[in-house]
Amino acid sequence: MENVVKTDRRILRTKQSITKSFLELFLEKDFEQITINEIAEHANVNRGTVYLHYSDKYDLLDKCIEDHINELISLCKTGEANTVSQGMVYEPKPIFDYFRDNFPFFSAMFSNQRVFLFRDQFLNLISVNLMAKMERPDNKPVIDKELKAQFMASAFIGIVEWWVRHQMPHSTQFMADQVKNLFEKNQVYPKYH
Repeated sequence: MENVVKTDRRILRTKQSITKSFLELFLEKDFEQITINEIAEHANVNRGTVYLHYSDKYDLLDKCIEDHINELISLCKTGEANTVSQGMVYEPKPIFDYFRDNFPFFSAMFSNQRVFLFRDQFLNLISVNLMAKMERPDNKPVIDKELKAQFMASAFIGIVEWWVRHQMPHSTQFMADQVKNLFEKNQVYPKYH
């Protein structure tokens, strides 16, 4: 049984090394120019090891996006559960902390114009989440809820993209407070006193 745990850790480290190398290359050059050989060499593994975990560079990109989207979904659900159970104001700071802690990934995603898949998936995540928030019985919309969700999701992603592209000039707390205020003013989240 102990051998399985060690193998899993090695696999995890290898995948992290491949992902890290891929993102570093992605920051330097266009996605289409990156080869599996370069990724393998940069990660200090052989080409076959990369193919053992990913079918090609598109699969690697998809897995990176999927992992981060899933983590953001988890953070949103945890934050929402804490808000409801504790009667607190929703706190977006953990999400901004996650952006900060995973800066190489988000920087690569927002700096490469050819990666629309990430932006689309991210936009969908935020708009679906916002639409759910606007389903509250105390929220009597003047604006169509789907249009409002799309507007707010696009605004949120625009703010995050600006923050990442400008090397995160403000703290995560400052960004969280700004976004929370914008969402409260637009009646996405109720304001608690």
